[in-house]
Amino acid sequence: MPALEHAAPHTRLAALPSLAAGALVAALDLVFPALCPVCTAPLGSGRRDPLCGPCWASIARIAPPCCHACGLPLGPPATALQASGRPGTPIVCPVCVVRAPAYDWARAAARYEGTAREALHAFKFEGRRALARPLADLLVEQCGAALPADLAAVLPVPLARERERARGFNQATLIGERVARRLGLPFERRWLVRVRATAPQSELAAADRSANVRGAFGASPEVRGHHVALVDDVMTTGATLSECARALRAAGAVRVGALAVARVI
Repeated sequence: MPALEHAAPHTRLAALPSLAAGALVAALDLVFPALCPVCTAPLGSGRRDPLCGPCWASIARIAPPCCHACGLPLGPPATALQASGRPGTPIVCPVCVVRAPAYDWARAAARYEGTAREALHAFKFEGRRALARPLADLLVEQCGAALPADLAAVLPVPLARERERARGFNQATLIGERVARRLGLPFERRWLVRVRATAPQSELAAADRSANVRGAFGASPEVRGHHVALVDDVMTTGATLSECARALRAAGAVRVGALAVARVI
């Protein structure tokens, strides 16, 4: 039997006073115990519905310092370089010094391992749509404070039409909508579209991913003059985000950033 998922107090129950909302959630838990979709334990204290407190706390979050260009967490100072060699300039990893990505900056909230990986799998492949809430919150809470002040809009990475129809949703859209709402920014899902289907990136070697998505996206002229942020669930090589950024740049975007819930390290 699938785990029951209760609405978080700050969503469906937002209109109720906090004490009443808490009492109602407690009553629901008593009659219909809510279970975590990752570990199947009752949610209990510290919960981020539908994740239980221990699972939420166990997510391997990414903290600064990170590469400004690709978001890779950086180790000792010897592994990072300043973009211009001058103090106060953004720190970038050696890979991005040699070959900068097509996007201007990237940030990820967590490492793609453990609880984050299991939650994303349950979200995408088991249809646990309620997980969009804590995953989007994780992204905002880990990365929101470092976002550029001139950011104008949030865009989801488009999913192939056939894949979205089969899954029933685009995970980047569900996460991106909540991210945009929490940041107080417009959510523009029509500014970037997929113009051709591609093989799933997860089925390809890293060296083949760029070729797979080349020319797969198109952007609206409405993006012209704007600084926008792409949102996706997982960042692996950055090939998909780079190709999206190229399409947005070609349509006139002045800057393009990338936000991912998790990234492969």
